Amino acid sequence: MNFIKRALFSIARKKGKSIILFSVIFILGNVIAGAIAIQQSTQNVEKNVKSQLGGMATIELDYENNQDKFMEEGLVIENLTEEKIKKIGESPYVKYYDYNSVSWAETKDLKTASMDEENMYGSSGFNLKGSNYPKILDVEEKNIKVIEGTVFTQDDIDNGKNVALISSGVAEANGLSVGDQMVIDRVANDYAESGETKELFKMDIPVEIIGIFEPVTVEVKDGSDDDSNNMAMDQQQYLSMEQMNTIYMPNKVVIENDKAFSEKYMEESPTYAESMAEAGVEDETYEYYTPVYVLKNVDDVEAFKEETEPLLPPLYAVKASTDQYDQIGGSMKSLSKISVYVVTIAVAAALLIISLVVLLFMRDRKHELGIYLSLGDKRSHVMGQIIIEMVLISGIALVLSLISGNFLGKIVSDSLLNSDILSTANEATDMMYYVGSSLGVSDLTSADIMNSYKVEFSLAYIVTYLVVGLATTLLSAIVPLLYIVRLNPKKIMM
Repeated sequence: MNFIKRALFSIARKKGKSIILFSVIFILGNVIAGAIAIQQSTQNVEKNVKSQLGGMATIELDYENNQDKFMEEGLVIENLTEEKIKKIGESPYVKYYDYNSVSWAETKDLKTASMDEENMYGSSGFNLKGSNYPKILDVEEKNIKVIEGTVFTQDDIDNGKNVALISSGVAEANGLSVGDQMVIDRVANDYAESGETKELFKMDIPVEIIGIFEPVTVEVKDGSDDDSNNMAMDQQQYLSMEQMNTIYMPNKVVIENDKAFSEKYMEESPTYAESMAEAGVEDETYEYYTPVYVLKNVDDVEAFKEETEPLLPPLYAVKASTDQYDQIGGSMKSLSKISVYVVTIAVAAALLIISLVVLLFMRDRKHELGIYLSLGDKRSHVMGQIIIEMVLISGIALVLSLISGNFLGKIVSDSLLNSDILSTANEATDMMYYVGSSLGVSDLTSADIMNSYKVEFSLAYIVTYLVVGLATTLLSAIVPLLYIVRLNPKKIMM
């Protein structure tokens, strides 16, 4: 009888020991399967959420990690130069990029867009957003949609032509259309200590309207908390109006007009000139840009950060759109760490327990094994018989625990997410409905992350678990196999 048939007969004949080994592997398998199910689910949540956030990055002053330095007197902050921005944009991870010079223009005659007659969400001025990317990054990323006209040409950007894109709300409020000349009557006011304002001068910026856009608003998700949902809607309306009252122009136009406006302001207002002098900005270049890089793949974010950080001036850092997940995904991170610890402990325990159980069984069977060896059977065949027995029993136990372990993982993870253990990870972010920056606006909340968490069967889960389970079982066989190698059939049979 060959060793394969012997293994099958041995399993059937020694039912008690087979059931004991099956039970041990089944119980440990459930723990490992549940932990792997949780780990795979948290990884899927992170992957899906980060994919939705997109692979975008910007370079900003890192106030969070340099608070002490920013409090120092006489601190000189190096500007991020245009040359440095372009050099970073040559990275193989970058799909395309833009850098913007942003300003604010308070106007008197040019009307802003408003959502109602009281101008509740409107303002008395406009965001002037310069661009160096002709197609306009906000258009490419579908933050706005051009409904009439066109975007910039490369000639518009290079030569700083006085052209602009405005929103449909601004166009309607002022009776403007594509091809019209629009004047941005930028007003400079002097603010007295009593709170009164006095108009110092007005500087007109004539531009040709080449395009009209509409903001692409993010649909507010329904929430169980009506107050939270109403607040989210209010903030969405406010941000939509901010976008409505944004005027897109080439960078050079924004910078040149900012420079002329500031110089005129210092002439007209000694107070303003004095404050600028005290701040040490007499030689202001007016060229301050905020770059935005769109990466080819969201998975390239960390690699882009590592590549870019050494090129940055002091006090700057790379901020990515996926950082929003890191900021408010505390519960998922904690759950993922717990699952890793459980898998590690369960595998270690399985290695020890299964090895000891099988070794004890081998000691009881030493006469049987000694007979095989004394009859001339090869040690490799005897070892193969033991391995087949373990693989068959463990295979059945692992397949069954694959199903029950997944169910166990769902129950445990739901209990942990609803308990105080992980809820503290989200306390600081429960009231964050929108996280906005130069990377745009996201309505991602901790509740969204929690709701997207699901423990499900997946190919990755099945393959990972079976590989870990079988590898653990086979490694557990090392000690019993060493016992067989050291068996001396003569001593056993004497």
